[in-house]
Amino acid sequence: MERLERFYKIDQLLKEGRPISFHRLVDIVGVSAATLKRDLTYMRDRFNAPIEYDRTSNGYRFGEQRAGPRYELPGLWFSASEIHALLTTLRALEGLQPGLLGSQVLPLVARLRALAGQGDHSWEEIEKRVRIFQPERRTTNPVHFGAAASATLKRRRLWIRHYNRGDDKITEREVSPQRLTLYRDNWYMDVYCHLRQALRSFAVDAIQAAEVRDAKAKEVAAAELDKYLGAGYGIFAGESVKWATLKFSPKAARWVGAQEWHPKQRSGLDADGSLVLEVPYSNDRELVMEILKFGGEVEVVAPQALRMRMGEALREASRFYTR
Repeated sequence: MERLERFYKIDQLLKEGRPISFHRLVDIVGVSAATLKRDLTYMRDRFNAPIEYDRTSNGYRFGEQRAGPRYELPGLWFSASEIHALLTTLRALEGLQPGLLGSQVLPLVARLRALAGQGDHSWEEIEKRVRIFQPERRTTNPVHFGAAASATLKRRRLWIRHYNRGDDKITEREVSPQRLTLYRDNWYMDVYCHLRQALRSFAVDAIQAAEVRDAKAKEVAAAELDKYLGAGYGIFAGESVKWATLKFSPKAARWVGAQEWHPKQRSGLDADGSLVLEVPYSNDRELVMEILKFGGEVEVVAPQALRMRMGEALREASRFYTR
């Protein structure tokens, strides 16, 4: 634990109100007794922290504010995972479409911004120096999102006119929304489709019209949703799960080895440094697009159907460069 992090931990413990023993502080903060003594002295001398020793309870606590500058710790810097979580949460909240949380969002955003503290590490400085780029984000009609969110939260059926980009067709249907999913910066609605009498996922940005019905939505158990919608790779789901075996070159392995393609993936390195990755999938549409990103740095080993599909995709692409 870094020194500034220890100061914040000590501050948190002493603010709980109850005196805490020196030995307990040592155990929680995870430093030696000598280091903790130096930390307490530093906080008193440099930050004017009103730290007092209570002889009756044999513990430390905060007392009355001491004379001099007001006690305040400097802005806390965040770890990579913490700053990503904070920025992602703020971006998601600020980008929420009308109808999901409404007026509750702004006070929550203000509170999260305040967590960044003041001074050199204020929210303004973090926002200025750290960038989150969302190149694949698609624009969603706020009216249609509002209807989808309202039907999902109020447990009502929803009529939609939806454009299927894969088939280039428009269909109308009534659905029972189960949940909204933010996947790769785009919103999807997991539903029970009354037309197909099965679970489906629809891109909310592809909804061209939507109307909340009075009829109650059909409920689907969370376990069944996860079994159908979370079994395979990507947003395209299904109950029939197959496994893809992909072999990445040693160069590509440096990146792929650090990625999680699916929670149930299996992987291992060959003697030559190449990476063999196994991932489950139900529909190969998104998986094929992901594999194509690696060009000649990956080979589909199995199954044969996916291998042939990739071969056809590559041959189709190569025709632009063989003229």
